[in-house]
Amino acid sequence: MADEVVLLDALASMFGMRARVALAEKGIEYEYREEDLVNKGELLLKMNPVHKKIPVLIHNGKPVCESLIIVQYIDEVWKDKAPLLPSDPYQRAQARFWADYVDKKVYDAGRRIWSRKGEEQETAKKDFIECLKVLEGVLGDEPYFGGKTFGFLDIALVTFSTWFYTYETCANFSVEVECPELIEWVKRCMEKESVSKSLLDPHKVFDLLVIWIRGVGESKKIEC
Repeated sequence: MADEVVLLDALASMFGMRARVALAEKGIEYEYREEDLVNKGELLLKMNPVHKKIPVLIHNGKPVCESLIIVQYIDEVWKDKAPLLPSDPYQRAQARFWADYVDKKVYDAGRRIWSRKGEEQETAKKDFIECLKVLEGVLGDEPYFGGKTFGFLDIALVTFSTWFYTYETCANFSVEVECPELIEWVKRCMEKESVSKSLLDPHKVFDLLVIWIRGVGESKKIEC
């Protein structure tokens, strides 16, 4: 019997895009279900009752939550395809460490860029650029964070590139000017069909964010 794979997701979510890229890398067919993050659906609340967030991968009726865990799960279940995580235990640990850095540092700074103004936004922009420069150092001279091959940490970070336009528009800066080597890495990743077809257009991300802010009735508005 064929696997039944369903992904509960939202188009502009950099976390959901991770699952989409991983599934595409493994060549896994799945059903995509767009979730309303303002009025969350019954299935989402049932499948992820703890955090009530997307993405959720439902594999043969069983839910897997949290994007990095989902990517690791996909890698472990569909072993017949090229691995996403390194085979060496130390390299695997390093990939997980830096993916966690992306979730805690890059995400936080990026969110503060579009949700804050004035000095707070400037501080967020500085923090964001510093985080990306650190990751440039981790990348070094390799084509991918996985070395010669596209892998786990590449998936963890490349989906954030769809939000670069939003951050740049709101805080008046250029990621390419600040971190040119990282943008070259993004371009290499985008040459892969699994990435280019899984990531949402950056301008669409910005448009959906504006709609979302209006939909939840937040007092803060994006002023660009």
